Amino acid sequence: MVKDTKLYDTLGVSPSATPSELKKAYRKLALKYHPDKNPNAGDKFKEISRAYEILSDEDKRSVYDRFGEEGLQGGGAEGGMSADDLFASFFGGGMFGGGAPRGPRRGKDLLHPLKVSLEDLYRGKTSKLALQKRVICPKCEGRGGKEGAVRKCASCNGSGVKFVTRAMGPMIQRMQMTCDECNGEGEIIKDSDRCPQCHGAKTISERKVLSVHIEKGMTNGQKIVFKQEGEQAPGIIPGDVIFVIEEKEHPRFKRRGDHLFYDAHIDLLTALAGGQIAIEHLDERWLTVPILPGECIKPDELKVIPGQGMLSYRHHEPGNLYIRFHIDFPEPNFATPEQLALLEKVLPPRKVQTPPSNAVVDECVLATPDAQEQARLDNGDYGSSGMDEDEEAGGHPGVQCAQQ
Repeated sequence: MVKDTKLYDTLGVSPSATPSELKKAYRKLALKYHPDKNPNAGDKFKEISRAYEILSDEDKRSVYDRFGEEGLQGGGAEGGMSADDLFASFFGGGMFGGGAPRGPRRGKDLLHPLKVSLEDLYRGKTSKLALQKRVICPKCEGRGGKEGAVRKCASCNGSGVKFVTRAMGPMIQRMQMTCDECNGEGEIIKDSDRCPQCHGAKTISERKVLSVHIEKGMTNGQKIVFKQEGEQAPGIIPGDVIFVIEEKEHPRFKRRGDHLFYDAHIDLLTALAGGQIAIEHLDERWLTVPILPGECIKPDELKVIPGQGMLSYRHHEPGNLYIRFHIDFPEPNFATPEQLALLEKVLPPRKVQTPPSNAVVDECVLATPDAQEQARLDNGDYGSSGMDEDEEAGGHPGVQCAQQ
């Protein structure tokens, strides 16, 4: 005796109906109420499919007969197929055009970082890279054994998992477990029938060498894709192998799009009276850059050499090379009084700054911060606590003043 007959009534069968009678009743009703044939019967079609999904499962039907729908933990349809999926699997798909069979699923893509120097991105390069991947066993063609020796596991119906129902007092617990008959593989192969090359695994490990072409002007984060070179498995489309470019930091140049930036250090004489710098480019050429006498390069001044930057991707049109000049000043007391007098004759006259005539004036003497204070300031620590500690410890202030 069953507790509830609602699902049986939905299919129009008695609680004692055999599996073949259930199947026959579902087939008849599903054809009648499928939405492709009867657009206004979508809810009815779902009820019919749900009823058949539960009653066609021996475990679910047993729980339903004893405890009704309450024992199915929310209706017993969680994790099951949708109505359209059930219909497609029952009829083979494509009955009315809306239940067409799905194609094979696609495997995961394999991503590999590829560290590339700025020189290789400038000139282009082809690298040989080897990867280890799984491929279909060529001896058994992915069957796992000799033809006809592999059969679907009857215990789990090929799914690799089973549902176990346990009664714990008034509660019913349903658990999903790995099938112990096939160890979760969904298939059973006798040890004597297993493929001698893959031992029933259906795939083997293979070393594949790929030629990775790095084109001129490629950028950080750009991808090089090898279609369907991913891992193989029976019944799936291999994914892609994707190499992602990681641009290495360069000791001389910094890249910004198609432009290059270079820091040049020159002495004060070259900045004022002219001279020449030499730059080793990314293709092993050397660029000689003259500085004209009297050009007067200023500290941190930016100059440009058109057309000597990176080559753009695809069109290979060059960007610009920008040079940031840093002036290396001479050490203190580098010149004698006589030499300084000569400089005063050559350089533009001093611009003397004086305070207003009625101002209170303090004459101060410049001092050099000690190494600890200089490091703190370079790190952006401008707090006053360090200075207070220095003063308490007897340290001298940075500027000494004597009131006049």
